[in-house]
Amino acid sequence: MFFILSKILFFLLAPFHWILLLLIAYFLWKQYRKKIKLAIVVVLIIFTNPYLNRSVVKWWQPPLTKIPAGKTFSAGILLGGMTMFDRFDTGYFGNTSDRFIQTTNLYHSGVIKKIVISGGTGRLIHDEPAEAHFLLNQLLRNGVSRPDIIVEDRARNTHENAIFSKILLDSLLLKPPYIIITSATHIPRSIRVFKKAGFNDFIGYPCDYKVIDSKFELEDFIVPDVKLLDEWKHLFKEMIGIIAYQLTGKA
Repeated sequence: MFFILSKILFFLLAPFHWILLLLIAYFLWKQYRKKIKLAIVVVLIIFTNPYLNRSVVKWWQPPLTKIPAGKTFSAGILLGGMTMFDRFDTGYFGNTSDRFIQTTNLYHSGVIKKIVISGGTGRLIHDEPAEAHFLLNQLLRNGVSRPDIIVEDRARNTHENAIFSKILLDSLLLKPPYIIITSATHIPRSIRVFKKAGFNDFIGYPCDYKVIDSKFELEDFIVPDVKLLDEWKHLFKEMIGIIAYQLTGKA
């Protein structure tokens, strides 16, 4: 039930969908049209502003993790959410695949000894292959030894990533410390969820940064970007996700 509700909520988090709902309300309630038009204008001004989006995302993202020379971890836990499948079940990397790149870098540099891939399918309606199996094949193609890869293919969300990974690592007697590898915007929620699941000796490794501390451009402040009407939902998902997980005892 929680999984289904989270999918529905994710749809409603995009300011683009708020505008669609306001447009429907505009035609249904004529007596409120002036207020609805004002609400649409306000949403457009605020949520298409690149400077505001960059500022909030940069504030939310944690800084890069600096690992001391010689420090090693028994395993890096790679969280899914970076792939997509076509109707023939052929897998492709998506726009968050920096998670995969950084994981292989950590492995080949000797920082992590094993890789736990945690990812089932996040689809609500259609069946598709478990993401972990696609990533397994990609890791093998990138020179990772098969005995060093541990596959967890049931998790559909961050809570299940943590629960199933903990069960698997305990069953294999693979002791900490661990690294949790995921997108920078996802790190704050992941850290809370993994702690709640019983992970104690671990660190987060943020990657796939949506915003970096680049030089300020005037157009970032004055030129609206309509694509942001959809992009905001990813940040809102993380913020509201923490609250939802805390209320349900998952974080």
